[in-house]
Amino acid sequence: MRVEQIADSVLVTKYIQGSENSLAILIERHKQKIYSFIYSKVYDRNITEDIFQDTFIKVIRTLKLGKYNEEGKFLPWVMRIAHNLVIDYFRKSNRIPTFDNRGEFNIFSVISDSSLNAESRIIKDQVESDVRRLIEELPEDQKQVLVMRMYNDMSFKEISENTGVSINTALGRMRYALINLRKVIEKHNIILTN
Repeated sequence: MRVEQIADSVLVTKYIQGSENSLAILIERHKQKIYSFIYSKVYDRNITEDIFQDTFIKVIRTLKLGKYNEEGKFLPWVMRIAHNLVIDYFRKSNRIPTFDNRGEFNIFSVISDSSLNAESRIIKDQVESDVRRLIEELPEDQKQVLVMRMYNDMSFKEISENTGVSINTALGRMRYALINLRKVIEKHNIILTN
């Protein structure tokens, strides 16, 4: 049987039984997806590398302890581990993307709660992906500023330098982006807290 035809669950079992090569095949098979997923959250190659390695350290530890019981759903399980490590990274570095909008709602406060159980974490994931989709509906210039500020953690000075507009224009675009985002959220009836 060719390597590509061996199911993840079989490779996991073989690894637990001592076949180091089985883990190498699993990592090779899924690394692109997992790496891309982490990078899409942190936008930094070095941090992505670190989180990617930590993810597999955790995978190895869990498998070696015999605590893996995902009934063959290896990739979603690894993605959950990676996702939790991304949240831990943001929490530790206090870089949960936030925007102080003086009393107006803060979209990303929804992902900074440290006592999340699995269910509310899934809900918050859904909210985050809903918000990302809504951001796509914004005019290009507003979307650009919002993404730079909230996801890339750039200052308005950096945004101004990167987009070739004045700081005031960048601030204005951010303000309109938030106003428009709020309108879209109300229009779609999305609830950002649970």
